[in-house]
Amino acid sequence: MNSGTPITTAAAKSGVVWFGVAVLGIGFGVLAVDLGFPWWIAALISTTVLAGSMEFILIGLLAAHAPLATIALTTFLVNFRHLFYGLTYPLELFKHPLRRLYIVFCMVDEAFAVVMNLPRRERDPKVMWWIHVGLHVFWAGGSLIGALFGAKILGGLQGLDFLLIALFAVLSLDAWQANKDKVGAVLAAAAAGAGLLVSHQQMMLVAMSSFAVALLVRHVVVGRG
Repeated sequence: MNSGTPITTAAAKSGVVWFGVAVLGIGFGVLAVDLGFPWWIAALISTTVLAGSMEFILIGLLAAHAPLATIALTTFLVNFRHLFYGLTYPLELFKHPLRRLYIVFCMVDEAFAVVMNLPRRERDPKVMWWIHVGLHVFWAGGSLIGALFGAKILGGLQGLDFLLIALFAVLSLDAWQANKDKVGAVLAAAAAGAGLLVSHQQMMLVAMSSFAVALLVRHVVVGRG
């Protein structure tokens, strides 16, 4: 059983994650202003977009004046994994449709990992609700702080645009530690190389599309084998 209020229990379960998300949000706010966007754009995106790494990709695509179709397809490919989260996440615990809709909106990797690591007997919907709310608030709050204040201190800092690459590098290392799939790594590298060869401006779109097709072909071949 959980002790304390739902908010304090959620903070105890995910406080460290909230802090990490806030730091990442500060980086996003600084990056957005450094790319020439007003502070309120960073606040607007961080409030309305909560999708793991997609916010960083989105701000980069907007800065590059990418076509809407490219942004839409990239968003779909990057966040496609969230569809599988819904297959195992206990959404049935949330009876109110608006609460359930908000949980779906806040279904990011960190929230899913924290909630699914809770023992079943401790999956109190009130605690789960505040875990999601906390992630949203700390992400948006960190972004706002970064855009308003961090940009004045860190704006123009060399290498700041490497933040997204570093984020993906860490995520890739975590994924490799969890599942050392050598074939998948080779396919990903080949897809990235294909993207660079075809078009530097559309590298992300070409690479992710190629990787998705390669994984589908691999699934079919392995299934037949």
